[in-house]
This record gives sequence, structure tokens and C-alpha cells, in this order.
Amino acid sequence: MSSTTALRPTQRDAYDLILEAIDVGIYKPGSRLVEIELAERFGVSRTPIREALQRLETQSLLTRDGRSLIVASLDHNQMAELYVVRTELEGLAARLAAQHASVEEVNVLQQMVEADRGHVSDAAALARSNKRFHKQLHLASHNRFLVQQLDLVYRSMALLATTSLAVEGRGPIALDEHQSIITAISDRDGIAAYEAVKQHLSQAFVTRLKHDAEGQSY
Repeated sequence: MSSTTALRPTQRDAYDLILEAIDVGIYKPGSRLVEIELAERFGVSRTPIREALQRLETQSLLTRDGRSLIVASLDHNQMAELYVVRTELEGLAARLAAQHASVEEVNVLQQMVEADRGHVSDAAALARSNKRFHKQLHLASHNRFLVQQLDLVYRSMALLATTSLAVEGRGPIALDEHQSIITAISDRDGIAAYEAVKQHLSQAFVTRLKHDAEGQSY
């Protein structure tokens, strides 16, 4: 196999590159995705880009606007539905983590929270570390099928244009809520872990709703 072939991006690579660009806000809901521009940005041929766009459209992460593809957006009801599913699945992950997480995994979660307290004023950095925290929580459930479903949920979360952590004062409160989740898992209290996640995500949803309402004009 030549070095050129070995380095050639696959359809999977193109999919991941576009999804990550949506996730970090390079492409926001409503942004138009142009095949040739994406190929130039990522240094990928147009064929894997085209296949990746088709896959993202199938997953409802992209939608049609005439002949163009744009990043989809979630309306109020869709966002509420997403939070319901996320809360139940992530609550289950926390409950299972209380049963199955190793001491080392709990320690990693604790270290994440302690590190995050050092940059609560940086919403973008906190949002990135928040995703890593929740992913680590999912993995601590030791249930591969649950982790797969949560991955799907988090793909849809990328369609939310803002993070609730950007709201002033939310960062320190969210970290305290993370700490409550860790404490319950460390105590091997599955019910408390589930309730801590439920409270955490409820507050995140309320914060997002208030932020979105303040940004509306009539």
C-alpha cells in the first residue's frame, strides 16, 4: 500500500470531520454546507464528502433548503424531547456506574471536576471538558449498548446553537452538580446518582430555556 493510499481520508473520516465542525460551532444551525468548500477545508475528495453529507442528512443532522443542505436546528418541542431522552439514558448510566465503575474511573471523574474549576470563566473550554466528563460517565456504566445510544443523543445535542454553560454563573453551579453525581457514584448509591443527573440536566434545560427566551424579539 502506498503512502498516498494510506493517508487518503475515508468516508468515515469525512463524516467525523463535518460532525466535529458542527459540534464545535464552526457550522451552526442554518449554516449552508457546500460540498466543494468542505472538500477544500478538510483536504478530502468530494466523493467521501458527498457520502458523509448523505449520511448526516439521513440522521436528520442536515436538512434540505431547496437544493442545498443546511445544518438542522431543533425547535422547542424537539429540544424538550431530546432532554427527556438524555435525562433517562444518562440517569441510567449514572445508576449503572454506581454499581460497576472502578475506583480508578471514579477518581478520573473527580480529577476532571477539580481541573474544571480552574477555568470556569472560559465557557468554551468548560463546554469541551463538560463533554469529556459526560462521556467518561457514560463509559463508567460498563454498558456498550447504552453508550451507543448516548452517542446518538449527543450527536443531536450538537444542533443546539449555544451551551448553557455560557450563561453567567452557570459554570460553578454545573460543577457542583457534577460533584454530586460523583459523590453518589462513589457511595455506590445508584438511586442518588440517577437523581443527581436528573437534577443536573433539569437545571441545564431551565438555563437554556431562559437564555433562549431572553434572546427572542417580537
